[in-house]
Amino acid sequence: MTNPTAGLPAAPLSVAAVQAGPVPGDVAGNARSAARLVERAAASGARVVVLPELFLPAYHPPTLAADPAGADVVADGAGRVADPRLDPLREVARERRVVVVIGAAVRHPDGRRTCSSLLVEAAGRVGAGYAKQHLWGPDENALFTPGRCGATLLVDGWRLGLGVCYDACFPEHARAAAADGAHGYLCPSGYLVGSEHRRDLYYRARALDNTIYVAFANAVGGAPPWRFNGGAAIYDPEGRTLHRAADSGEAVVVERFDPAELHRVRDAHRMLVDRLPDQGGVRTLLTG
Repeated sequence: MTNPTAGLPAAPLSVAAVQAGPVPGDVAGNARSAARLVERAAASGARVVVLPELFLPAYHPPTLAADPAGADVVADGAGRVADPRLDPLREVARERRVVVVIGAAVRHPDGRRTCSSLLVEAAGRVGAGYAKQHLWGPDENALFTPGRCGATLLVDGWRLGLGVCYDACFPEHARAAAADGAHGYLCPSGYLVGSEHRRDLYYRARALDNTIYVAFANAVGGAPPWRFNGGAAIYDPEGRTLHRAADSGEAVVVERFDPAELHRVRDAHRMLVDRLPDQGGVRTLLTG
């Protein structure tokens, strides 16, 4: 990236990060809950709303394994999703002119099952969006096939890289988005109780590493061992917390992504320009 302050968006963008506790296996009920939360975010001015990882079926591996037909949504060959259970989300997106990113288990025509972020466009169309590339632990690896490529969402001139939970534990993932010109990074997630330190550190680091805004949505509540810790947040391009929810309870966090602040930070912190193209070559071995 030769000039990270060139081609910045012309106007601010309001983004919401949601934390809530879906019901395992109840895609229709969770879609209704999501629509209610999207309406709440839109009432606070949000143009983009991010909900947690696997929100539609809930992040509950036993249920995902036992009833894949009921837990999954099906994408066609063009990546479109026509599931009528998602109609409440389509309706609120159309009525409020918002873009929704929401976690789902997606079945593809070639038989792959992915842990994905569905994209509900402001026109109400639903697409398979982005499939999580880094699967976490034996449960996810048994249930899903990893995604094949990254994805960038364009909204009102803002380029928003998409990640899902464990993706953001790899600095290269957010850096790939930044190298593609991303101004922000949207991460539906599912962090369990006990992971609070890592939850708060990873997303702040990805913001500062790449001088991008980060929206982190997370599940909350549930029964052990699948009990989630909330903390949904928006981070600025220096990794500062603009707004963070509590570790418990439902919440909708809304903040403004500001192109002027993005310009200021990128002008002062030039990691995207100064990074050497290859740092993995021969190293000098020193002894002491």
